[in-house]
Amino acid sequence: MEKAKQFFKREPVFVIAAVCAVASMFAVPPSAEYLGYIDLRVLELLFCLMAAVAGMQAEGSFLVLSQRLLTGKKSMRLLTMTLVMLPFFSSMLITNDVSLITFVPFAVLVLELTGQSHRLAWVVTLQSIAANIGSMLTPVGNPQNLYLYNFYQIPTGSFFAVTVPVVALSFVLLVACCMAEKKQVIEVHFDRREKIHSKARLTLFAVLFLVSLLAVLHVISSHTALGITVALMLLCARDVLKKVDYWLLATFVCFFIFAGNIGEIGAVKSFLEGALQQNTMLGAVLSSQIISNVPAAVLLSNFTTDAKGMLLGTNIGGLGTLVASLASLISFKQYIRTPGAKPLRYLGLFTAANVVMLVVLYIFAAICL
Repeated sequence: MEKAKQFFKREPVFVIAAVCAVASMFAVPPSAEYLGYIDLRVLELLFCLMAAVAGMQAEGSFLVLSQRLLTGKKSMRLLTMTLVMLPFFSSMLITNDVSLITFVPFAVLVLELTGQSHRLAWVVTLQSIAANIGSMLTPVGNPQNLYLYNFYQIPTGSFFAVTVPVVALSFVLLVACCMAEKKQVIEVHFDRREKIHSKARLTLFAVLFLVSLLAVLHVISSHTALGITVALMLLCARDVLKKVDYWLLATFVCFFIFAGNIGEIGAVKSFLEGALQQNTMLGAVLSSQIISNVPAAVLLSNFTTDAKGMLLGTNIGGLGTLVASLASLISFKQYIRTPGAKPLRYLGLFTAANVVMLVVLYIFAAICL
């Protein structure tokens, strides 16, 4: 029982997704048709991207970049902006989850070194917003984008036409929040200088990341990318294969089964199709607040052809509640582990800032896009 509790704490989303998948099997008994539910291309691309990013992270590349940007005298405004923009821009390529796993602990360290720990809740809140909305820009920024980009076969130009305006406005709003900090000058020094562990391996992972991007853009097949990634990892970096989030892949399989079975239930299908026909973006936003944006994307995409509404709704819907985006839970867990953490204060700040950003971006998208 204790092991089960620990596993649930580590992988709550997988457990919930598995329970939903199993429950749906009572309505639609298992059959060979289940194989048609699973989007193999998405799973292959996710694996390739996660493996490449895990490798680059293991070589210390993100920490080296952070130290070089932050070392020396900085105004509090510039320091905050740097800590926030690191996850904003990095999430566009390495996903919102990885950017927060990397840069929230780094923010904790920097603010402790400079005696600014009292600002941690606000900075981590901004980092969470930055990662969730920055990751919206590209098809590889987060799991729901990769899935929707593939599911609807969205042309690359059309994809960016939807995401660029929202991300640009978000950038302006985040800069404004950072500029609200005091002009106080702070000097940052690190006790230990981070270094790239192996330039050769880092180059390998960078090449594998480019291979993944080529597959996402349909330049090469996902099967080819998977074959290249697995072969090179087995030859040169077997240790990194252990760092891939296989539970995320299993979670997607459960989502696919659950969504596929729900689509076979006539009453539920009619209800969801009708609701999404009224306002796809709003439906996706509201669903994300309750079940998170990744499962919302997988489930609702089966009941609407409105790719634009789904893309906007599941990405903007990543703001709001703490569960709207799984990445936000990552930053919250990291914050509460810090000495002197004030969870209730953090939740208040987080919710207020996220709701304001959600409302502003939703109105902007509804009027302008």
